[in-house]
Amino acid sequence: MSTTEALLHGLMLALQPENLMWGFIGCFLGNFVGVLPGLGSSGAIAILLPVTAILPPTPAIIMLTGIFYGSNYGGTITTVLLNIPGEAATAITALDGNPMAKAGRAGAALGIAAIGSFVGGSIATVLLAFGAPSLAKLGLMMGPAERCALMIFALCLLAMLLGRKAASGMAAALLGLLIASVGIDPVMGMPRFTFGQPELLDGINFVAAVMGLFGMSEVFVALEQRLVGKITENVGPIMPTREDLRVSVKPILRGTVIGSLIGMIPGTNSALASFLAYGVETSVAKDPSRFGKGAIEGVASPETANNAFANANFIPLLALGIPGTASLAILMGGMMMYGLAPGPFLFRDNPDIVWAVIASMFVGNLILLILNLPLASMWIQMLRVRYSLLAPVIVLFTLVGSYSISSSMVSVWTTLTFGIIGFGMKKFDLPIAPMVLTMVLGPLLEANLRRALTISRGDFSVFFNHPISAVILVAAALVLTFLVLRLIFARSRTPSFDSED
Repeated sequence: MSTTEALLHGLMLALQPENLMWGFIGCFLGNFVGVLPGLGSSGAIAILLPVTAILPPTPAIIMLTGIFYGSNYGGTITTVLLNIPGEAATAITALDGNPMAKAGRAGAALGIAAIGSFVGGSIATVLLAFGAPSLAKLGLMMGPAERCALMIFALCLLAMLLGRKAASGMAAALLGLLIASVGIDPVMGMPRFTFGQPELLDGINFVAAVMGLFGMSEVFVALEQRLVGKITENVGPIMPTREDLRVSVKPILRGTVIGSLIGMIPGTNSALASFLAYGVETSVAKDPSRFGKGAIEGVASPETANNAFANANFIPLLALGIPGTASLAILMGGMMMYGLAPGPFLFRDNPDIVWAVIASMFVGNLILLILNLPLASMWIQMLRVRYSLLAPVIVLFTLVGSYSISSSMVSVWTTLTFGIIGFGMKKFDLPIAPMVLTMVLGPLLEANLRRALTISRGDFSVFFNHPISAVILVAAALVLTFLVLRLIFARSRTPSFDSED
């Protein structure tokens, strides 16, 4: 079956009433939770993941993807109106989105963000449909050594993107690896780090942990800061003017290209795509001084790049089993709940599910466009509610969802514990995403490492005897070398404040 035929078959499955209904619900709930200040897509998926547990695999994964890109746009609403980015990727949108809101043009900012997200997401989904199967075929050529090398490369890319937080980010990543090692040893079958507690034999429940790290911790931070937020009364018309659309065409196209290209690279993040897209717009603008004061291009390009990245990032997830962001790591955990292992074998073993999910992204992007333009005013009204009133609802929803995972209070205590851990990490400015990524990648890295060494009888040269793994490891070494040199260069340029007398 050709890619076009498979995509059309997937579209027929995605348009079945049940799948279409759950896709719509996912988009709506993603918008609803994403619009709550500070939660972001990671928190939205973590909180709503237990809701999908009652569904069959296909509608459940379609609903999860709808929550994913629905919450991405929801974060844009809080960024523009409240100047509270839901996550790092939307922080750059606040530079021009919030000034537009203060000038009474919040509607135009939200409208162009919805249109740009639709264009970027749709084009990136085309790349996903035609690029992921080819990448998956390459993945079928990879054995344990190559897969282990690929996981190492993804972790090295993560380290490179941490910038000045490299040390704290690596510490968080190591903590995630430690947490992932709790439970039964996958090779020897012996318990480790369980401290004699039978509840830990199955390991730390990933879903309960991320619900605490993202959902609960954000509530703790927001309440501590007494986050209320005020928005402008005059939001203006939602539909951008003809001049707004004319000015935004090229930024939307540039944002689509940037977001799609970066999204296809395993281990990158959406913040890189949106920040780079914004930087490109300021560099090509005739009057760069307009940016930061309400330039609509400053909203159109990064928002398009963010959504293009989100959809293109499914390529390494579905084809290679590598989640590029914390959100996709949580979504990957949700797929594993149904026995679906993202990677090269997914297209071979579960073609109906994977093509239905890919096709549903086209439908989902259209649903979001239809939802967001007329319903933006409704989200605006919801944001007038005091956050102190919303917080108890979020906490109740999170804890009930956590309990429903295993019908055990252990999951609730796990969520509360990781909520406190996440709160502490945010207080000390420690990144959470590296820990979440290694909690997912850690078991895969360990399994492939030990499998490769078992096959080679403990000979580490197996990683260099295979051409693909050797090339990947050399690339990982180059990334680490670049990271070290960048840190040394940055430190050498830091001005000294030592007294000369």
